Amino acid sequence: MTYVMPHPAMLPRAAWRGLAFRLPAAAVAALLILACQPTAAMAQASQPARTARATPAQTAHAGDTATRRQQAAIKHVDDAVGVVQTMHADAGMPALLARAHGVFIVPAYGRAALGIGGAGGAGVLMIRRPDGTWSNPAFFDIGAISIGLQAGAEGGPIALVLLNDKAVDSFRKRNNFSLSADAGLTVVNFARMAEGSTAGDVVVWSGNKGLFGSAVTVGINDVRFNQRLTEAYDGKPVTAQQALDSTMTDARADALRKALGNAPPAAVRTGKPGGY
Repeated sequence: MTYVMPHPAMLPRAAWRGLAFRLPAAAVAALLILACQPTAAMAQASQPARTARATPAQTAHAGDTATRRQQAAIKHVDDAVGVVQTMHADAGMPALLARAHGVFIVPAYGRAALGIGGAGGAGVLMIRRPDGTWSNPAFFDIGAISIGLQAGAEGGPIALVLLNDKAVDSFRKRNNFSLSADAGLTVVNFARMAEGSTAGDVVVWSGNKGLFGSAVTVGINDVRFNQRLTEAYDGKPVTAQQALDSTMTDARADALRKALGNAPPAAVRTGKPGGY
């Protein structure tokens, strides 16, 4: 005997139950499969509508986050101005800055960095262009500072004066690195340098004179490019190298440029001491 099965959509629910008693098991199974297909198709069709766009609340939250990051980046630049002005009060520092290839300023280095993997704080990097002027800022975070086998006991503002292209390239070309003898860089304590020590690749200055103690050399660990702050400041996706090498001049960093001071291009290229 041959059964002709109508499509499930053509039958009311009560008719399905009556038909199920008269059909073989295989026919009933086929009807159930056909009945499920429209439901699955409708579910798939409706899914993109639920996930296609963010809600207004999500969009507003993302906008607020970007604004807060931009404000934080601008504040780091503004705070760095005060740090550089304090640096100028130390004998020998103006001459050192005059021959710097770059300066990395951390307005507030915290105690959290004294532990393994701790984040010491966000800093602002400015590098000197071939014409002697200063670049736009890029932002980096630093981790622990090592002094021999012990770390500094207190926090405060710190700055790294980069004296050659090798030191600058660590920032420009790498997103995560260390500044230490293991990385092929000599990082000298400015306080000991002022007493007659020889300058290295990097000179590290601290607003807290007890931070580095009597150590001659210092190691800066876990330096990381802060892409979120840099992009928030620039208003577009950028790498560290793109931000630093930009030929545009952002006026928001003019006060910091003025504090750092310009230098004749020849003094930067030759790296000749300016007072040391």
